[in-house]
Amino acid sequence: MTAPTRHFDLSDLPSNYAESLRLIQDAALDRPLVVAQLGQSLDGRIALPSGESRWINNGAALDHLHRLRAVVDAVVVGIGTALADDPMLNVRRVHGSNPARVVIDPHGRLKADAQLLVDDGVPRFVINRPGIKSAPGAHQIIMEERADTFAPGAIIAALHAQGLSRILIEGGAQTVSTFIDAGAVDRLHLLVAPCLLGSGKTGLNLGPLAALKDARRPRALVHILDGGDVLFDCDMRS
Repeated sequence: MTAPTRHFDLSDLPSNYAESLRLIQDAALDRPLVVAQLGQSLDGRIALPSGESRWINNGAALDHLHRLRAVVDAVVVGIGTALADDPMLNVRRVHGSNPARVVIDPHGRLKADAQLLVDDGVPRFVINRPGIKSAPGAHQIIMEERADTFAPGAIIAALHAQGLSRILIEGGAQTVSTFIDAGAVDRLHLLVAPCLLGSGKTGLNLGPLAALKDARRPRALVHILDGGDVLFDCDMRS
């Protein structure tokens, strides 16, 4: 399987903002490029205590997410997000091509009627442990690890072997955090909404630091989107 060439039209977007998408779309394909994204409130929350999370970010931030999907080869979610949100993972808010869809599902919990399994002409992949029945209509990737989760580097390597080079880790927060902690993320797109939730589920939850000098301080491109959301496009390799 060969990764498709992405041709999402960036010409109508502000040039500085389009650069954040062009860095992904025009990336060389000799190695994987991994982008993680997360939307949160000003105080770092992604959901209320009740679990309600739609919609913290405004429409322009959602448009950005769909543009991200349009410039990558594959979008990846964990099984928790797949079960809680039943996402479609397509680009319906913008004009572009849908990416391949991937679910990390060690124990085969994905429902057969999940929206991301709908046959719309793009490949669907489910990553399982050995002995798990394949999800209907999906390509099964078996990983031999016996832990409840799989190593991010192994997941990226398995997807790259399928011809998927530009990979978006979309959610949930724990999956994104795990990939960042593993050093498997090249760029982080953090969308901060101009709202305060005060309590509820936090976003990134990374391993503890021994000292402040050890904090990650990535170079970032910063874009203010319509509606007040702020996009931090962070170079995690800097």
